[in-house]
Amino acid sequence: MNKRVLIIGACGQIGSELTLKLRDIYGNKNVIASDIRTGNKELMKSGPFEIVNAMDYDSIANIVENYNITDVYLMAAMLSATGEKFPDKAWQLNMNSLFNVLNLAKEGKIKKLFWPSSIAVFGSTTPKENTPQETVMEPSTVYGISKLAGERWCEYYHNKFGVDVRSVRYPGIISWKTKPGGGTTDYAVEIFHKALISGKYTCFLKEDTKLPMMYMNDAIDATLKIMQAPSSQIKIRSSYNLAAFSFTPKDLSEEIKKIVPEFEILYNPDFRQKIADSWPKSIDDSRSRGDWGWNYKFDIKKMSEEMLNNLYLKYEIV
Repeated sequence: MNKRVLIIGACGQIGSELTLKLRDIYGNKNVIASDIRTGNKELMKSGPFEIVNAMDYDSIANIVENYNITDVYLMAAMLSATGEKFPDKAWQLNMNSLFNVLNLAKEGKIKKLFWPSSIAVFGSTTPKENTPQETVMEPSTVYGISKLAGERWCEYYHNKFGVDVRSVRYPGIISWKTKPGGGTTDYAVEIFHKALISGKYTCFLKEDTKLPMMYMNDAIDATLKIMQAPSSQIKIRSSYNLAAFSFTPKDLSEEIKKIVPEFEILYNPDFRQKIADSWPKSIDDSRSRGDWGWNYKFDIKKMSEEMLNNLYLKYEIV
């Protein structure tokens, strides 16, 4: 049977780039994008698109049946900072959408499922440096609580019903193509845009707030790698730690100044500082490396150069 892929939440930061990559691999007509709203022109023109509410089981089930879907990537979620403003909505979206696809897999209607977790599952009691795969997890945000609960349900559905679900704990994701979606690490995207547009950025975190980050290309690569690995290599069915590099706002601003010397950064921490303070500073992802061969390609220097080079073109700055 040919692989037929459905991405739920295809218009988001990760979903939009993941969709295009999957279409390159499996063919445009075999990858169905879906979201509650339409996406950018490239996404909409490159292949099939369906409007769907991730919390509507029947709508998702109909798409799965109509397109003979084999694999689902559930990328719809309300992120950390936005989730703190709308806790009830965040819980409903993040949990109900997961149950919908887990139950479709349990019923044998889909063969393989990817669901992303996050470093938000960790809390202030978690070891900050080289946070291990298995450790204390006491998240303090609705987003983190929903992701931790989701991890436990994923493992339960695998153990109880044999569902082939795979997951990674994304760190902060940096990309020039799409706008941030309401996360605590969003400064690391916004800062590049502001550096070129105004030459100045006011950061909502303190200058010494160190957090794990990753360039989008590596995040997509990890997602594809874990989904393409033989089932026997996936030893963890809750979610794998995933890491690339860690830095502070000051570190990143210094990297940007190497290319944009006139750039200035100011600091005005807001409610997101408390969230960031509860998260790890660096991640031990040795299990991902050992089980299914994960390795990152972009460090802070290479990532910063890629971001600025692409944004120079986007904003038509000579």
